[in-house]
Amino acid sequence: MADGTPGTPGRLLTLLSLLQTPREWPGPELARRLEVSERTVRNDVERLRQLGYPVHASRGAAGGYRLAAGQAMPPLLLDDEEAVAVAVALGASQASVVGMEETSLRALTKLLQVLPTRLRGQVDALRASTVRAAPRRRGPEVAGALLADLASCIRDREVVRFGYADHTGAATERRAEPYRLVSLGQRWYLVAHDLGRDDWRTFRVDRVRELRGVGHRFRPRELPAEDLAAYVAQRTRSVQQQVTGVVVLEASAASVEERMGWWTTGSIEVLGQERCRVRIAGRSTEDVAFWVGALGVDFTAEGPPELLEAVRAVERRYGNATRGDGGYTGDAQLKRG
Repeated sequence: MADGTPGTPGRLLTLLSLLQTPREWPGPELARRLEVSERTVRNDVERLRQLGYPVHASRGAAGGYRLAAGQAMPPLLLDDEEAVAVAVALGASQASVVGMEETSLRALTKLLQVLPTRLRGQVDALRASTVRAAPRRRGPEVAGALLADLASCIRDREVVRFGYADHTGAATERRAEPYRLVSLGQRWYLVAHDLGRDDWRTFRVDRVRELRGVGHRFRPRELPAEDLAAYVAQRTRSVQQQVTGVVVLEASAASVEERMGWWTTGSIEVLGQERCRVRIAGRSTEDVAFWVGALGVDFTAEGPPELLEAVRAVERRYGNATRGDGGYTGDAQLKRG
């Protein structure tokens, strides 16, 4: 078979682009794609290996060539869309991960240097025309190396040990099966099955200390929820919530659930087409009274008694504001501590 692809450098780049697709490439198929002989494919594969690309070859009917992991990071080929996506992602990297902001900037600088003019213009336009709002509160910093180690253990299904301080400050030693990392707000969370407690747990990654794999692989369990982001949000809020109020809202259950999302999951009782009973939790009865009022629908507070008093306090405060009688300080037991 005559070699139909002119120029070895161009052919090598085409071969490398094909091999970056995560699959086995049979030699005959590569030869057809490149319009060369199988011998030329073997020679080109050897040239890529000499350049530092770890091309693995397997024999047999199902064998072929694939790009494997190596000891060093070789150059990668990106198409136009991939290059722009990587540049934008690097520019929007999370600052809450220690060491990642500077590393992302170095990588972005290298990428911009080699981008074609047409693509650099797209990236510059995106960066110039978008504004990333700073968070109202910066979350706790997490080491990028810790996230990488956790991700590796999740990928390899390796049991981990680590020290952990809960929300009260109590320190414990945990042994767990790690399943997912969830970025929520300004914090990172680990969803894992705690082997010591034989139950699912959500751990704040910034509270994890001295992570180490034990070298033992685990068989995956069924996850505690399909939507792990909502699962983590609900679990973390339940830790902060101290009181629960019951209210009847003059609105459909569907509209309430749409407005409040996971906050009301499993706590809405349909009373009619435009009426429902909802259990709402918060850190205080004042919190519950505020959030119910913010829904913008008529409601009746059913309890507990502390919630009824908090609603009355809000009613008096707003009433005084419209009459011009001055601010309302409220009773001492309703003030935030």
